[in-house]
Amino acid sequence: MSRPALFLLALCLSLPATAAERLQKFADLDVHYSAFNSGFLQPEIASAAGIVRGKKQGVLNIAVLKAGKAQSATVKAQVRNTLGQIRALSFREVREGEAIYYLSQFPFDQETLHFKVDVQSGGGPLNSFEFDQQFFPDE
Repeated sequence: MSRPALFLLALCLSLPATAAERLQKFADLDVHYSAFNSGFLQPEIASAAGIVRGKKQGVLNIAVLKAGKAQSATVKAQVRNTLGQIRALSFREVREGEAIYYLSQFPFDQETLHFKVDVQSGGGPLNSFEFDQQFFPDE
């Protein structure tokens, strides 16, 4: 098994069921996303991905596929907390073999966060979606 496949398998296996990956479909693009507490990752996996683990540090992971193949994209997002405070997220593109994904970290308290995500790939249309995710600090 290749290194990227092992990394992605380890990333998936290290997350609890509540942080399950989700999918948003736009015409010929599939946008896979997951938001989770960085403490769910094993230290070596977090380090390999350049993620800082913390009790109140979340991670948003976005991957864009077209016909099952990874696509580079422009990804922008913002997160709004329960007080209505909005924070723009900046993403880091990670390429491992044929895999391309975008990672961003954000702080949180025990709360439900609202995410708004914009994705554009290959000069195509801007695709937007929103979702809510509840977060709890690590003990």
